[in-house]
Amino acid sequence: ITSTAAQRGLMRDFKRLQGDPRAGVSRAPSENNLMQWNAVIFGPEGTPFEDGTFKLVIEFSEEYPNKPPTVRFLSKMFHPNVYANGSLCLASLQNRWSPTSAVSSILTSIQSLLDEPNPNGPANSQAAQLYQENKREYEKRVSDIVEQSWNDS
Repeated sequence: ITSTAAQRGLMRDFKRLQGDPRAGVSRAPSENNLMQWNAVIFGPEGTPFEDGTFKLVIEFSEEYPNKPPTVRFLSKMFHPNVYANGSLCLASLQNRWSPTSAVSSILTSIQSLLDEPNPNGPANSQAAQLYQENKREYEKRVSDIVEQSWNDS
């Protein structure tokens, strides 16, 4: 079986991740496709997302690591920087991508984004507006998706 540079890089990433169980994040290639990973992000403590378990899928192309993977939430998400289809609006996955980024750093930056949204470049304008103008209602909507996330697992 010949493997591509992208696949070899992903295997290296996966082996490295085995010895680095970061808090609040779990990830692994899907059963029979190294180019697609399943991940779970736990909502950061002390945030409206606390106690949530959010599933994501990460899809890598053969151009990885030169091109960023596509990442999207499979779990329902209400956040200024997450589109309705679960895709993310995150600079490190678009114009600020670095080929040295590892899978774990992608997930860590998504986890930080949950707590620190950027409402100025919203993917979800309703969430961005609530985040800026009515924090209480925003947090109520987030706590609804946190509860939903328990049923997704």
